[in-house]
Amino acid sequence: MSDHIQTIVIGAGAVGLAIGRELARAGQECLILESAATIGQGVSSRNSEVIHAGIYYPSGSNKANLCLEGKALLYDFCDQYSVPFNRCGKLIVATNTAELDQLADIAGSAVSNGVEDLLQLTQSDVAALEPNVWALGALLSPSTGILSAQDYMQALLGDFEANGGLLSTQSAVTQISRHTRGFNLKVSVQSDTSEFEITADCIINAAGLGAQAVASAIDGFPSSAVPKLYFCKGNYFAMTGENPFRHLIYPAPPVNGAGLGIHATIDLGGQVKFGPDIEYVAEANFEVAVAALPTYYRAIRRYFPGLKSGSLNPSYAGIRPKIQAPGDPAADFLIREESNLGFPRLVNLFGIESPGLTASLAIARLVARKIEFI
Repeated sequence: MSDHIQTIVIGAGAVGLAIGRELARAGQECLILESAATIGQGVSSRNSEVIHAGIYYPSGSNKANLCLEGKALLYDFCDQYSVPFNRCGKLIVATNTAELDQLADIAGSAVSNGVEDLLQLTQSDVAALEPNVWALGALLSPSTGILSAQDYMQALLGDFEANGGLLSTQSAVTQISRHTRGFNLKVSVQSDTSEFEITADCIINAAGLGAQAVASAIDGFPSSAVPKLYFCKGNYFAMTGENPFRHLIYPAPPVNGAGLGIHATIDLGGQVKFGPDIEYVAEANFEVAVAALPTYYRAIRRYFPGLKSGSLNPSYAGIRPKIQAPGDPAADFLIREESNLGFPRLVNLFGIESPGLTASLAIARLVARKIEFI
């Protein structure tokens, strides 16, 4: 490996891989550094694997715009690169009259975001589509789907490397400083505790849960420009027995914007799983909170009253890299080129939670535009 490279992307989750691929396809010499032993071991591997439609997010926000663009790009990518997916659709259900009013607001927000395929369903419509679901009404989103996140990331990596990109795993960035050639990075190699240095014209910090730590390791970068990271845990429980649903089933989301409620998703093998919930924790841990089971049964039975006791089993847990405190309004993706802070050709990505997987290819295009004209 040369001691200088045009662009270094830090983080090999879905977003980092998508950015690396976008830059490599544009002719950039690009290296992705990943601290874990393999790709996609963080946020990207511990989510619902849903291709979101772009329904819930504030109009004009990064989340709304990039989700809508990213959804179209992602379906095209899956077709082109034979990534398994299923455009199964989802129902957002109302189980009381207040939630019916909430669905009307959601439908209006979706139209403002450019989502024009939602269908309003009556109680009898829901019963016909999903006999095991109880609801007074629902919104049907036919463009929502599911995919294999791991297969998607492998396809991104394959195309990245086919276009000359390089991946270095077990490579943790410990320090970044400005250099006559752009930036100098010190990198710790986890496998043998060695260290190497490399310079780059451009750095993209797409480290997910580690993005704040990477930014804080940049000499001279103002700490006031690094948003506080909040670890927001979500548990998933798998259901035993036959799949009772044809679509993904989502409740009307909590009004605080902290998440989308405990919903039912179906993986490509037909396994039903429920989650995630919301729990702000002091540090990242991925142990499934079995104590949450009573809450899950109560929440799920509001729309799936036939859920049998003892049918939920711990599956996995994930951590959302939130940049808003508990009780604060939902924060947007923060994707910032740092010329204004005296760090041209540095791009930081903070708070890339859901719908980051869906938006990843659109995020990659946005990052490429941010560094192209500096």
